[in-house]
Amino acid sequence: MEAPSSKRFCCSVCVHTVKSIPVIFILCILAWSYYAYVYHLCLSRVTSVELSIPYLLVYHIILVLFLWSYFKTIFTKPSGAPPNVLTDDLSLYYFRLPEEVFEEFNKNPIDLSRQSAILRDFAENLPIMTFTNTNDIRFCDKCKIVKPDRSHHCSVCRKCVLKMDHHCPWVNNCVSYSNYKYFILFLAYGHLMCVYVAATTVEYVIKFWDITTDMRIQEGSYKIHIIFLFFIASMFSLSLFSLLAYHIYLVSKNRTTLESFRPPKFLDGSDKNGFNLGCCRNIQEVFGKEVLLWPFPIDTRLLTCLGEGVSFPINKTVPEAQSLLFSDVNNQKTSIDFEHYDTSLFTSVLISDDNMSSTDTNAPKYQDLIQI
Repeated sequence: MEAPSSKRFCCSVCVHTVKSIPVIFILCILAWSYYAYVYHLCLSRVTSVELSIPYLLVYHIILVLFLWSYFKTIFTKPSGAPPNVLTDDLSLYYFRLPEEVFEEFNKNPIDLSRQSAILRDFAENLPIMTFTNTNDIRFCDKCKIVKPDRSHHCSVCRKCVLKMDHHCPWVNNCVSYSNYKYFILFLAYGHLMCVYVAATTVEYVIKFWDITTDMRIQEGSYKIHIIFLFFIASMFSLSLFSLLAYHIYLVSKNRTTLESFRPPKFLDGSDKNGFNLGCCRNIQEVFGKEVLLWPFPIDTRLLTCLGEGVSFPINKTVPEAQSLLFSDVNNQKTSIDFEHYDTSLFTSVLISDDNMSSTDTNAPKYQDLIQI
């Protein structure tokens, strides 16, 4: 028995509100810090106009870039693994299994070898270079798609996400192919703002504790605001620096957070440097080729040809012959003829976030064939 639509709506609102608590917390901290820095420091304590104007100007420039990057990270929807995709070389690939093929796949859940053969037949012409630990095709039974390289299923977003790095509660979104640049800029400008605020307030914090100055004996709540602002900015700068340094390292090696803990599996074994193209090209894959646009949270993926989210260039040490495009790894065939399959069945399948339901209780789970 289905719950009334009003109850489902209330539950959905409650869930989204709970998920948004970390974002609301950050925005509240930011609003208070703006009040403390602009009003209590620059407009009340800094008496020199020649000093307060540059303080405010630099602070607002950093703040705008930070908010721009932060909101782009939050509101950019993670790119889901598509049912079909047209790549840069105008090749059309189908990743979602049609209903007929999925029913054939489900006929005998115990026969894993037949399921593996069905997936291999279906994925024979797909640009796939990575596999499960048992050299099977990476398949998601919730989305009913063959996973493109570097994609993973996010249980929070309820879909397979292209080049998924991790799901971050502080942005209430998946950090992935579609917003990874924005996320790094968010960390960079957040760290820069904390360092700038700490550097411009430390002078007054020292004066508050200096017995030779008049500020020590002055009363006022501004002292508490400025002191707390200095310590909070200092603590946040340390945490943001550690995250920023780690992700800069990952970008230089062309790895995601998931790949750093579980290296991608190629046919000849796991290789953590499988997508490492060299530091310069690795950075271009995330930030694009236009260096002047790197500091701005705008989409520069059209300015780079190093991966379109579905397929990615690989390290030369990983032979291209490992792909199913160039080798017949498993000669076992099924009764399904994909070569003469009616492609209209594929093109008529459309996927939306709502349709990719993860609550299909009738579909059995094939954990042996699924790599998360």
